[in-house]
Amino acid sequence: MTAKVLESFGGKLAEQWVATLLTPAFVFWLGGFAAILQRRGWSELISTFKGYPEPLQLAILVIALCIIAASAFVIQRFDLTVLRFLEGYGPLWPHPLKRWRISKYRKLKAKYDTRRNDLREIETQQKAKFKTLESKITTQGGNTLTQAEKTEYRQLYEQILSSNQQEELLDLIKRLEEMPKANTDLMPTRLGNLLRTAEHKPLEKYGLDAVICWSRLWMLLPEAVKKDLQEARADLNTAARVWLWSLLFCGWTVVGWNFQSPWHTNLWTLWPLVGIFAAWFAYQWAIAAASLYGELIEAAFDLHRHLLYQSLRWNLPPDPTVEKRVGVDLTRYLRSGS
Repeated sequence: MTAKVLESFGGKLAEQWVATLLTPAFVFWLGGFAAILQRRGWSELISTFKGYPEPLQLAILVIALCIIAASAFVIQRFDLTVLRFLEGYGPLWPHPLKRWRISKYRKLKAKYDTRRNDLREIETQQKAKFKTLESKITTQGGNTLTQAEKTEYRQLYEQILSSNQQEELLDLIKRLEEMPKANTDLMPTRLGNLLRTAEHKPLEKYGLDAVICWSRLWMLLPEAVKKDLQEARADLNTAARVWLWSLLFCGWTVVGWNFQSPWHTNLWTLWPLVGIFAAWFAYQWAIAAASLYGELIEAAFDLHRHLLYQSLRWNLPPDPTVEKRVGVDLTRYLRSGS
């Protein structure tokens, strides 16, 4: 039967069908098929299918493939909606829940900031000790140091902070860079904070509002840069799509549930856990993709913002110290005209 299907549609079209099957849509419908088997049994389903004429069997397979492809296309239309929800926008986020989550991130940010400052203070103190010992060696000679001072000097010469402190400091810096500087800009999710930070960096560095300037700058970017950005954005959209499919996958539990057996002995009790784990994995994937996408947007402004000034016949900032002010003027011009 498989050979006849491939022969009917030809090589190129068969490749498209295979590409369609290797998607979350296929996994979703495979879960539904497993739920139906749980209800009706494999032998009954196979015997019923074999009882149909061969043209009807072929038609059923074609219809199944069309359903998979159509559902994949429909779910793809919701990529932006799902992504916005994962960021923390939309009516599905009740105001109390959203406010609580933002408050949680505000406290977490304050905790990270305090600990980072503590480590910076330790680093400053250690550097001061090292300079004092180095000055003593220069002016009085190394023999004037006590054994404890010599040991301390060697340790500080190798590293100012311990390995654990350095790793902790780098981790704190990374986590703080993932959050907007202003507490009023915090979002209720980590993904939302990542994308909000990427959105605000051009404004903080150059006075260019990414929301206003990005569509104009995009048209001026080199093709290679556009390709990298498109791939990063597609990766982010795919992660959001997989997240939605994972939640929908949990719905097959109702179809396959055996109501005659106790819940703790029912295999389908574990079925939602599969979808929840897949959704968690997709969210972590989205975070990694958003981090890369944000870095590429920032790099695009860093390296190609001059194209925006040139195309608008706007004088390039003569000095980095005044660039932010000029960028604010340019953003205002793009928003409301001269």
